[in-house]
Amino acid sequence: MRVVLDTNILVSALLVHLGHPAAIYRAWQEGHFALLICGEQLDELRATLHKPAIAARIKPYKAGRLVNQLRELAENIGSLPRIERSPDPADDFLLALSEAGRADYLVTGDKSGLLALEHHKNTRIISASDFAALFA
Repeated sequence: MRVVLDTNILVSALLVHLGHPAAIYRAWQEGHFALLICGEQLDELRATLHKPAIAARIKPYKAGRLVNQLRELAENIGSLPRIERSPDPADDFLLALSEAGRADYLVTGDKSGLLALEHHKNTRIISASDFAALFA
């Protein structure tokens, strides 16, 4: 199974250790699915982790470990198609990553944006709780 996790899911996994995002992150670490990543998402993740409100809640070594694990263990998809479909244009790269990486799922907490699309090409767009239920 090939999966894209929205940046909000990755950050939430560090913030709340007992929630669905953390369970999804553990499932990836245990080899239940292949995680897809791209340079744009790593840049967005780094920027998000440096925001004062987030940085105050996540220890720097945990943020650094997350970024390093993603760089080393996730499948980096280099060339992305140009997509203009998301209600939030800043999320179009996630749809492009899903398409280029032939993702089965795009997992997000973006209720008014990506989740409203439900699908992109062959990728199903679902919530963290729905995706976590696949491993329960």
